[in-house]
Amino acid sequence: NMFVNWLSFALVWCTGGSQAEVETRECVYYNDNWRTEKTNQSGFERCEGEKDKRLHCYASWLNLTGTIRLVRKGCWLDDFNCYDRTAFIPPQLGPSLLGVLVYSLLPFAILCLALVLACWTYHQRKPPYRHVDIGQDAGLPPPSPLVGLKPLQLLELKARGRFGCVWKAQLLSEYVAVKIFPIQDKQSWQNETDIYLTEGFKHENILHYISAEKRGTNLQMELWLVTEFHERGSLTDYLKGNPVSWPQLCHISASMSRGLAYLHEDLPYRAEGPKPAIAHRDFKSKNVLLKTDLTAVIADFGLAVHFEPGKPPGDTHGQVGTRRYMAPEVLEGAINFQRDAFLRIDMYALGLVLWELVSRCTASDGPVGEYQLPFEEEVGQHLSLEDLQDVVVHKKMRPVFKDCWIKHPGLGQLCETIEECWDHDAEARLSAGCVEERISTISKTTNTINTSTSECLVSMMTSHSDTDLPPKESST
Repeated sequence: NMFVNWLSFALVWCTGGSQAEVETRECVYYNDNWRTEKTNQSGFERCEGEKDKRLHCYASWLNLTGTIRLVRKGCWLDDFNCYDRTAFIPPQLGPSLLGVLVYSLLPFAILCLALVLACWTYHQRKPPYRHVDIGQDAGLPPPSPLVGLKPLQLLELKARGRFGCVWKAQLLSEYVAVKIFPIQDKQSWQNETDIYLTEGFKHENILHYISAEKRGTNLQMELWLVTEFHERGSLTDYLKGNPVSWPQLCHISASMSRGLAYLHEDLPYRAEGPKPAIAHRDFKSKNVLLKTDLTAVIADFGLAVHFEPGKPPGDTHGQVGTRRYMAPEVLEGAINFQRDAFLRIDMYALGLVLWELVSRCTASDGPVGEYQLPFEEEVGQHLSLEDLQDVVVHKKMRPVFKDCWIKHPGLGQLCETIEECWDHDAEARLSAGCVEERISTISKTTNTINTSTSECLVSMMTSHSDTDLPPKESST
């Protein structure tokens, strides 16, 4: 039953004579539902029917928990089953309370189940940081076969930068680096990925690329870049905690210059495909990583731009990069948007990074000071664009060379090379290839190793040595 036990039934009181005796009859009329049906509530009803059929009166009522309620009285249609008898009509019971609750709650239960299923599916598709699978939704060319769908586990946050953070991660038995970009920096992630995917872009002094992919959806999306991992970290971090010997300085400088020379080089005819010239545009010691043996590798190509013969460099902006390492022409907004102009901007920054190395070298007779960034002594750690414009552009100042550096045969020649890298006249700056060759020559001569002179060498007398150095070479 629904709310209370109830019983509904109707008794039909059928009366009537023979067909010959009765042709008309009047019955007492009553309708309990007269308001809804808009009839009289009670009275008499004249029964009219065919002559050969009997006419009857009927009454029906309800018995609700022992209380009898009259429902209807009146004429009854002819039915031989009703002749001269009283009939019990069983009631149609309404739905039970349990049934009503089931029918009412069933849609809500289905909706809840659908929501739970949707949440479970979402979490299965987007696993937490601590255990993920590479290659889910790259939206890019297929990842390196080294990755596939192998499990990747983030272990330790190593660095935070302008475009995201870098994690040390484990891919099976080896460590890798995972650079995570927020969705707001998609352009940087896309640009860096495109540079890595440039045909033939592979060199021992360029950070090795493994995979790039998208994770999550909509505003929660993150963009991942997976590369090889180097425990020593950046050159900045290494110099902060460690001075370098003369052989170490030469090895780091030569490998770093070699990587930049490869980046700048246009190689149209190669078996593995042509490689266009690429300008880094954010070259600094923070973007140079060190392998275990202190070999340098260049990283972070989020602002890099490549140059194809006969084509403009595309959508480039002049004043980009890290402020402290900006060349004079960048600071004053006077850039010629041609390939060579961008390469020379990198060379200015290379001069500053080489100065950082010299400042931490133990080869000279003087003391080795604490690590300082370029221009930190002149304008401090927190400099403004106006500070740099005043010092670099108007006063044409550069970081200072100490006397003890200049007196050292190798450091003295390296300081000359640095001066030619950060020359105020961009067209007078050395090329990365020439810097690499000069450092190689300086290293060999200061270690008394006899070697033949290359085509790039000319006789250059210095007050400290008779060493031949490669001449100034245009960055073209």
